[in-house]
Amino acid sequence: MKILLSLLLLFVFPHLFVDLEAERAESYLIVNKANNKLALIQDNKVVKILPVATGRSNELTPEGTFKIIVKAKNPYYRKLNIPGGDPRNPLGTRWIGFDANGTDGRTYGVHGTNAPWSIGKYISNGCIRMNNKDVEWLYEQVPLNSTIAITLSDKSFVTLAKQYGFIQ
Repeated sequence: MKILLSLLLLFVFPHLFVDLEAERAESYLIVNKANNKLALIQDNKVVKILPVATGRSNELTPEGTFKIIVKAKNPYYRKLNIPGGDPRNPLGTRWIGFDANGTDGRTYGVHGTNAPWSIGKYISNGCIRMNNKDVEWLYEQVPLNSTIAITLSDKSFVTLAKQYGFIQ
C-alpha cells in the first residue's frame, strides 16, 4: 500500500520529488590565474567575481576544463589528520572538488582557508583558496557536475565565458 501511495504521489505531484540541486540555474566557474580571481557564471552572465589564491608555481594549479564531482562541508584534512571544523584545518569550511588530471575530486578543489591573508597570492599546492564566507556562498550556488575552467589569460571574464561557451 505504501508503494502504491508513493507511486500515486510521484505521478500526481512530481514536483515534490525533484532534485533541488538539479533545479538550480546552470552554473559555471572560471578561475583566472593571471589575476587570481574566480567568476561565477549563471543565466548567461557573470554573476560575481571573487578573489582567490592559486598555486605557488604556475604548473601546480592545473589548467583546463573540469567537472565538480565532490562537495563537502567542513572537510577533513587527510594529510595532517585535522578534522573538519577545527580552526587549524587549512581547507576552511567548504570543499568543491573537481576531476583535474583524472583525479577523484579529493586532490584538487576550490576551498576555504584558515589563512585569509593568503587570498590573492600565489601560495597553494595547487588548489584554489577562497575566504570562507566566499566559498560558503559559492558552495550553495554551484551544483555537482558543474564545469570549472581554469586558465591563465589577460582576457575579461565575459570574453572567457563566451570562449568556453558558458554565455552567448
